[in-house]
Amino acid sequence: MKVLLLNGSPRKAGCTFTALSTVAEALKENGIETEIFQAGNPDKELVKEAALKLKEADGIIVGSPVYWASPTGQIIEFMDKLCSLAGKDMLYKPAAAVASARRAGTTATLDVLTKYFAFHQMPIISSNYWNMVHGNTPEEVKQDEEGLQIMRVLGKNMAWTLKCIEAGKKAGIEAPKPEEKIKTNFIRG
Repeated sequence: MKVLLLNGSPRKAGCTFTALSTVAEALKENGIETEIFQAGNPDKELVKEAALKLKEADGIIVGSPVYWASPTGQIIEFMDKLCSLAGKDMLYKPAAAVASARRAGTTATLDVLTKYFAFHQMPIISSNYWNMVHGNTPEEVKQDEEGLQIMRVLGKNMAWTLKCIEAGKKAGIEAPKPEEKIKTNFIRG
């Protein structure tokens, strides 16, 4: 089993990477392969590359720093393109969002990122608190003991969920069949 972790920061080895690395380590300790993919640039070719990796992955975790109290514009554009290109490959795969901030804006960031998962009927994985770390540098994030614990628990919870799904498949339990979306001619409000 494998989890794809998307680093939505334009900084390859910054605070978000530090958080995702902690999650990845917990996943590996629980027998799950991981790959951290640099998604801080919404270039079409990078999105296509991520889509191919997503198709093979069993779960996904999307991380973003907080910019102006929300996810980076880069990861929003990346996710918009990824969902358009590979939304069918997201269905029913466990997913989680991770936010990294100096101070505030984390819950708004998590809310935005989680909506991509809810739209694609993905089980959303949580931790023992909101999936966030605090710090202005990777060194500061490494001092956020509670944030790092949250990342470790998130990794363990993702691993457990993936193993449960695998056990269910082996027992003959199939994922639900997606229904075709109903298209309406009126605006709901």
